[in-house]
Amino acid sequence: MEGALAPLLVSTGVVAVAEMGDKTQLLALVLAARFRRPWPIVLGILVATLANHAVAGLAGAWFAHLLHGPWLRWIIAGSFVAVGAWALVPDKFEDDDKPAMDRYGAFVTTTIAFFIVEIGDKTQVATVALAGRYAADVASVVAGTTLGMMLANAPAVWLGDKLAHRLPLKLIRVVAACIFVALGIAAFVMLGD
Repeated sequence: MEGALAPLLVSTGVVAVAEMGDKTQLLALVLAARFRRPWPIVLGILVATLANHAVAGLAGAWFAHLLHGPWLRWIIAGSFVAVGAWALVPDKFEDDDKPAMDRYGAFVTTTIAFFIVEIGDKTQVATVALAGRYAADVASVVAGTTLGMMLANAPAVWLGDKLAHRLPLKLIRVVAACIFVALGIAAFVMLGD
C-alpha cells in the first residue's frame, strides 16, 4: 500500500492489532477498575501515547536519515520481523509496574504509567521502524500509531475485562506477528528499489 494515506493506515492497523493483550491494555483494565473514571484515563492514554510515539517517530526518522541503502533496509526489515516474533509472547502486567495510583488521580497516574510502560514496548519499537520506513511522513506515522493505541485501549477502559476475556488473544498475537513479518519483508523489498 503506497500513497498519502499509507503511513497513517498501516501504522494504525499494525498498532491496533499488536496492542491486543499487550501490557498497556492490561494496564488500561487495571486503571479502569481502580478509578472508574473512563474519560481521564482515555485522555491520559492519549497524552502519554502522543508523547512516547512522537519521540519514537523522530528517532525512526533520524535513523532513516543517518542510514541509507542496504543498512536501512536490513534494520527496518529486521525490526519488523523482531517485533513480529515479540508479538507472539503474551504480556503479563506486573503489580510492581503500577505507580502509587491514589496519590495523583486518574489522568496523571494514567499519563505517567502509560508513558513509562510504553518505553521499549513493541509498539514503540514498531513506531521507530514505521517512522524509518515512512521517514517523509513521521506525523502520519505518529498519528496512526496513536490512533491504533486508542482503538485497542479505549474499549478496554469502557468495557473493562468483559471484552478482554472474550477476545481470542492468542489468535490476535499470531495475526499481529504475521502482519509484522509481512511488513518486514515488504520493507526489505520496497526499500531495495
